[in-house]
Parts: sequence; C-alpha cells; structure tokens
Amino acid sequence: MATALITHKACYDHVTPQGHPEQVARLDAVLGALDGLELERVSAPMAADDDLLRAHPKAHVDAIKAAAPSEGWRSLDADTHMSVGTLEAAYRAAGGVVKAVDLVMSGDVGNAFSAMRPPGHHAERETAMGFCFFGSIAVASKHALDFHGLKRVAILDFDVHHGNGTQDLVEEDARILFCSSHQMPLYPGTGAAHETGVGNVVNVPLPDGCGSAAFRAAWEAHVFPRVDAFKPELLLISAGFDAHADDPLAGMELREDDFAWVTGKICDLADKHCQGRVVSALEGGYDLEALGRSARAHVDVLKERAQ
Repeated sequence: MATALITHKACYDHVTPQGHPEQVARLDAVLGALDGLELERVSAPMAADDDLLRAHPKAHVDAIKAAAPSEGWRSLDADTHMSVGTLEAAYRAAGGVVKAVDLVMSGDVGNAFSAMRPPGHHAERETAMGFCFFGSIAVASKHALDFHGLKRVAILDFDVHHGNGTQDLVEEDARILFCSSHQMPLYPGTGAAHETGVGNVVNVPLPDGCGSAAFRAAWEAHVFPRVDAFKPELLLISAGFDAHADDPLAGMELREDDFAWVTGKICDLADKHCQGRVVSALEGGYDLEALGRSARAHVDVLKERAQ
C-alpha cells in the first residue's frame, strides 16, 4: 500500500516576520527532501468548523477568525503571528490531518504524513501560542473516534517541546492516550512526569544534552509499554524534528537515525494493534537542512512499512 503525503500551497501564504524560525522555507525543506519519493500526493482540504469544535470551544475558533488581518501581521503573542494567509493555512493544517485519518481508516493508503504549517501541538483549548492556532493532531484524534467509531487512539509526540496544547485538548478524554518526550526545562514549561490527565497522559521529560541512548531508553521504558497495554486502534504522531543536534531552539542531540528508529518502533506497535494504521503530522524543526534530512528519514520508514 502507499504512503500519502498531504500538503497544500496555502501553507506558503502563512508568512511570519523576518527572522522568525517558523518560516515558509521549512515547507520547502521538507518537500524538497521528499521530492522523488513515490508517495500518494493529496491536497489538504479545509477543516470543517465541526472538526475544530470537537477539540476547541466555539469562542476560540471565532477569536482566531476575528484576529485574521486583512493586511500585514497581527501578533497574538510574542511568538505567534497571523498574516493574511494564516487563517486558511491553519484550517488546512487541521484539515490535512483529518484527511490523513480518513485515508488511512478507509484503507486507501497504509499510512500518511501531513506536511503542513502552521504546526498545532501548542494550541490549547482557548489559546493560540507557540506558533500554533488549532490543535491539529488532537482534532484528528477526536475525528477518528467520533466519525470512524474507534474506541482507542494514541498520540505520540517526539517534538523537543512539550505538546501542552495536545495535552490540554485530550487530558480528560480516556479514549486518547497521549505520550510526549521533550526537553525540560524548556518552552512552554509544562510536561512534568506528574501530569497524567485521567491516567491517559505520559510525559517523559529529558535533560538538555540528551542524546540517542537516553532518548531510546526513555521510549523503551516509558512510552512503548504504555502504548502496548493501551492497544490503540490508530496511532498518530506529532513529528517534530527539533530534538536534532543541529536545531537552534533546543539542546537535545538526536540525529536522523533516531527519528527513523522511533518511527519504526511506532510502526511495530501499529502492526501489532491497529493493522499498521499510522498518521503523522509535521510539528517543529527549525534547522532547515536537519529538518529535511529528518523528515526524509521518517517518511522513508513510513513508506517501507506501508508496503
């Protein structure tokens, strides 16, 4: 079976101020690295408001719409900026992951990677932050449960920053297991091991300078056993590549091989519990060359495992 690559040109219209790390060039780095791979290429649709409202209150969706500028930029906080094209890009970023779930659940593809921006895992129920506006991966997980009738979905997040938004959106929903490894202390300051939701949240804080051996040992000890016991019917990945040694925003020391390794292990669990069904969504990664290489390593494994 094929691996779907979901993206859309509207992502290029989400323009951040000069020097901002979450820049248009990130998408070029990812798509350029995937160029030439035989993937099922799919255009990301707009998310329906009903999809967003599974995770966010209407007041938040309305506030993001109202904040969209007609020219220039509007800053929602020191890090999170809207340009004229941001609203459509954010809707399509969420819609892309929802579409990925639909494709995988229908059996049209074996797995999927949504290469979209802005990212989503920092967007809380009523707060856009950390470059994020809507919690795309949480939205997609609730779509899988409510629309496709699944009973258990797991979200695995290996971005170097804690997925505080995803946690906020799912920590009271026992149908969703959320596991995050992340550097700590680091933005956004959440993700302590004692934050466990309703027993459905697994946080694995890792120290500055953490490298391959410690990262792999942490996933083997804390994440994979919980996923195995949970027996998810679909696995979703928040694929942030900013734990790479070359990334400027953090201090972990991972390499492309580590992202390939964790992807393969996740696929092993998917083969065991959910017929190989994996949906991955791009989150962070801010050194352009490292981002491209890491995304390629990740998708190479997905493609191999989708056969």
